[in-house]
This record gives sequence, C-alpha cells and structure tokens, in this order.
Amino acid sequence: MLLCRLREQVLRELGFRDIQKSQEDEENAKAISIFEDVVRLNDAIEDGTRRLENLVKGIFAGNIFDLGSAQLAEVFSRDRMSFLASCQNLVSRPWVFDDLDTFKVKWSKKSWKKAVIFVDNSGADIILGILPFARELLRPGTQVVLAANSLPSINDVTYPELIEFISKWKDGSGKPVAVDTSNLLIANSGNDLPVIDLASVSQELAYLSSDADLIILEGMGCGIETNLYAQFKCDSLKIGMVKHPEVAQFLGGRLYDCVFKYNEVLS
Repeated sequence: MLLCRLREQVLRELGFRDIQKSQEDEENAKAISIFEDVVRLNDAIEDGTRRLENLVKGIFAGNIFDLGSAQLAEVFSRDRMSFLASCQNLVSRPWVFDDLDTFKVKWSKKSWKKAVIFVDNSGADIILGILPFARELLRPGTQVVLAANSLPSINDVTYPELIEFISKWKDGSGKPVAVDTSNLLIANSGNDLPVIDLASVSQELAYLSSDADLIILEGMGCGIETNLYAQFKCDSLKIGMVKHPEVAQFLGGRLYDCVFKYNEVLS
C-alpha cells in the first residue's frame, strides 16, 4: 500500500491525474453499447444456478480489462479483446480458489438483505461484469451498494464515473432492462488506490455497510492482494483474476487463474 501511495502521489504531483482516461472512455463506450445484449443472453438462461455461473464468468471476463497488468495492457494496445470470447476462454476449473459450487447452493437457497460490492476497473469490468451481477442480486429484493474509488488510479472506476454509468443504465421506463433500481446505492469508498485498507473507508461507506450481510471484494488489488484472507462478521466473497506472475506463484496457481473465495458466516 505504501508503494502504491507513493506512486500515485508522484504521478499527481507531476500533473498526471488520470493517465488512462482516453482508453477508459473508449472501453466504456464499447461496453455500454453491448450491455443490453449481455443482459438478454443472461436472461435467456432459465436455470438460476446456470445463469449465476454465466454471470460469474462475466465478472472474470470483464476483470481482464486491467491496465495495471503489463501483459494485459500490451494485449489491449495491440489487438483488443472480445468480452464474449473471454467468457468462453477462462482457465479451466478447478480454479486456484474455487467455492463456486458452494456459492451456487447458497444462492439457490438464500437471499441476502444487503450486499456491498467493492468494484474494480472501468470498461467491461464494471459495465458487463459487475452491473449484470448486481442486477441479478436486485431481482429478489437485495439492496445493493456499489463502492468505488474517490480518485482515479490506473483504470479503476471512480465514484463520479459510476454515477454516470448508472444514469445510462436504464431503458425507456427508467429501469435497467426491467429491474427496479430503487434498492441500488452508489457509495464513495474514500479510497484512491488500486488496493484498499478496509479500516480506512469513508464514513458514508462504513455506515452503509453496518447492516450488510454480504460483502463482495472484486479485483486483484482489492479482493486478492490486500483482502483475500480478511474475515468478516457476515458472508463474504472475494472474486478476481490473477494477472501478475508473482501473485500466481504465491497462490500456487496459474497466470490468469481465477479466485472465487466464498465464506459463509453461520447465524
């Protein structure tokens, strides 16, 4: 965290406040243009657990858009990536942390009252990965809080950007493709780094999280590098793709392996 903060401080002092903005805008526009198609493909899956698995694959596929990974930044600059193709080309299961089957059972039997999702990157990550998943949580009446960074860091989505996305995430009736958003809240996490110290979140987010019964930490920096083993008083899910060779080696997995770590707290 110290190294991340020093890097961001130096960049900002030298006038580089949002160095990936042009590429983010391009990826955001692409993702928004196919959002409804992705949602309809998910809705066409009638079996709830199969639909959940498809949504989870969408989160991993979206999480590939990470300009903090040198290898992936090079791929994006060279030949781009197809979201739908990425969904089909994830590394095979079992993943390095793979609690998906357990989570599918809980999903079919349990409806959470409030879920707080710490979001990661802009582009396909937030728009095609997290928003369809959040939409599925909203269906049975779960209140969903999306927590985003206060300031730009690499290509992480920010609080102002997220508010803008949600305003566009609506059809003619004011709903995001026929799902009510009255239970959807956007919060400023108070964080300005690609990693996060959960002891230092904003007062707003701390208040909104006080009665949450599901915490979701998405992305390598937030969900793997800094909070993979964090323990909560409620159910938690850490989900993200391993995009750094040294992290893959540390975890005993493969490069581009997937982490889906679910912990249930029994009442």
